[in-house]
Amino acid sequence: MISLNEECHPAASAHQGEFSREVGELFGPKGKLAAIRGFEWRPEQQQMAAAVAAALEGRTHLVVEAGTGVGKSLAYLMPAVLHARRTGRKALISTHTINLQEQLLYKDIPLVRGLLGDEFEAVLLKGRQNYVCPVRLSRAVRHGGDLFTNEEKPDLERIREWAATTSDGSLSDLPFEPPQQLWSQVCSEQHLCTPKTCGRDSGCFYQAARRRAQSAQVLVLNHTLLFTLLGEPEEGGSGYLFPDDFVVFDEAHTVEQVASRHLGFSLSQYGLRQSLQRLYNPRTRKGLLQQVRHGDGISAVADLIPEVDRFFDALAGACNFKQGRECRIREDRSAELIGAVAESPLSEGLSKLAEAAASAAAKAQDEGVQGELNEVTSRLKASRSGLADFLSQNAPDHVYWVERSGRTSTWCSLHAAPVAVAPLLGRLLFREGSTAVMTSATLSVGSAELDYFRGRVGALEVPALQLGSPFDYSRQMKLHLVRKMPEPKDAAYEDALVKWIGHFTAESRARAFVLFTSHRTMQGVAAKMQGFFQEKGWNLIVQGAGISRSRMLEAFREGGESVLFGTDSFWTGVDLPGEALSSVIITRLPFVTPDHPLTEAKLEEIEASGGDPFTSYSLPEAILKLRQGVGRLIRSGSDRGTIVILDSRILTRSYGKAFLKALPECPVEIA
Repeated sequence: MISLNEECHPAASAHQGEFSREVGELFGPKGKLAAIRGFEWRPEQQQMAAAVAAALEGRTHLVVEAGTGVGKSLAYLMPAVLHARRTGRKALISTHTINLQEQLLYKDIPLVRGLLGDEFEAVLLKGRQNYVCPVRLSRAVRHGGDLFTNEEKPDLERIREWAATTSDGSLSDLPFEPPQQLWSQVCSEQHLCTPKTCGRDSGCFYQAARRRAQSAQVLVLNHTLLFTLLGEPEEGGSGYLFPDDFVVFDEAHTVEQVASRHLGFSLSQYGLRQSLQRLYNPRTRKGLLQQVRHGDGISAVADLIPEVDRFFDALAGACNFKQGRECRIREDRSAELIGAVAESPLSEGLSKLAEAAASAAAKAQDEGVQGELNEVTSRLKASRSGLADFLSQNAPDHVYWVERSGRTSTWCSLHAAPVAVAPLLGRLLFREGSTAVMTSATLSVGSAELDYFRGRVGALEVPALQLGSPFDYSRQMKLHLVRKMPEPKDAAYEDALVKWIGHFTAESRARAFVLFTSHRTMQGVAAKMQGFFQEKGWNLIVQGAGISRSRMLEAFREGGESVLFGTDSFWTGVDLPGEALSSVIITRLPFVTPDHPLTEAKLEEIEASGGDPFTSYSLPEAILKLRQGVGRLIRSGSDRGTIVILDSRILTRSYGKAFLKALPECPVEIA
């Protein structure tokens, strides 16, 4: 928990239910908000706002699905801000995407300020490594001859010039993307950038952001950072990051995925090499140990870097990677795989190097250099401990795997994660006396009780509320299904995709998202259709062509007649109201593949307990993903468009009815 020297003020509401009634009236057809120009009364929004207020007032929890168009951001922000201002409890608003964070900060929160007619402070909380540390930057510039090559120094100078003028000090404000190895030498680090070392007069951007966060009533952050900071609850404590705070999770359908990643363990070959090269890089002959002229440490690093590569190469050589990416360490092959690296001196080498780095730190005359060396020492010890945990594989109910990463699968990393996060999340989030609200437009797979989602996140005892969309889908949307499509495993499937994508994009005059579940299939179809789109004079934008997701969306929005081919990240978190998007074409029902070790372990656990992995996990996950993809189309009351599903299984298989039942009611045409 982040320490905060603030006392909570007594609650303003003397009677249970008073605050909830007040908020409900505020959002009502005759409430104060209704008198404001442009405000549109929505009964679903009113109901959600009152339910959030009741959870805050009663210090209870809530799970709520609010359909697209409900205006859920305002429905949780207004009661959250009112409650925070009156009680002194800090509001944490956690989202998954940058798009929603920016919407909250630059659109919704200013709207709430205007509606309340009173100021309150809202701050975007970023991870500390997003911020440049002026003290570390100054030290890096001063000792650049020992730390950086001549090729790196121009980028260092560009960062120095930018740091002198920026008011934000974070990577998102930097006009270029610096090399990771360089940025790691100048960004904020836990043991190097502290209130003591970077006081109020240092101009430290992270410490300034931290002070703003401590005094703010509302903090906006992402799920990843929240779970990174979230620790085990204190005995009798009711806060998450601050004493007696409360949290609202928007885009809550992603919480299980993010939590699985951050409640586990990982150690990467690339990251470990970076830590070692921060001490000394044999190729450039630069580094902290060179700066303090520590010969024994330099020799130790030079010996250990090849050993890191030998260790990971040996382990990778013993693995059978699925799709070239992941290899699960199963119990029946555990001894064989671990045996491949049993004689490696890596663990002992990390221990000895940590001792050498600590010795060098003790002898360093410069306090800053001493801190840098101590920071790397801590990382080496953590890496050694993580390596031991991975090799012992004794964490209960965890799955272990080796993963290849990088554009050419050059690097390897070790991973462990709990198979089920529900028990952990139940303990971390849904504690008595605290308030956690989870909301999304897509939580249901057919049940109004939202029991599938609640079970996945440890919230089965938490009340659920399902609110439909105010949009008239029967008038605004049409669904096209194609019975004549071959099934995805058929050899003719890709050519059929080309045919039908051409047909439906011609009907919509481009202005279409085409959503794929396979990067390889997307690239194959894009290559075959390039000539078709050129002949039409349309702009084809394909994910993975070297431009960012935000630039792709910008090009699509401004490009007129455009077609965008996207995979996973375009199924959710994209908001393009208006005529730019008139059609969403879904090439395949988005079933999760059992290839990933964590997914495979989840399915096995369900089967071992007597359940059906398909109906208990694969099908509901696919329904949620399909609902998210479909939800990209209608984003306002004036939008019109078509959904096309190019997977005949939705018509020919018995489970197809479950998919159709979960979609909004609208006219259906079958080709």
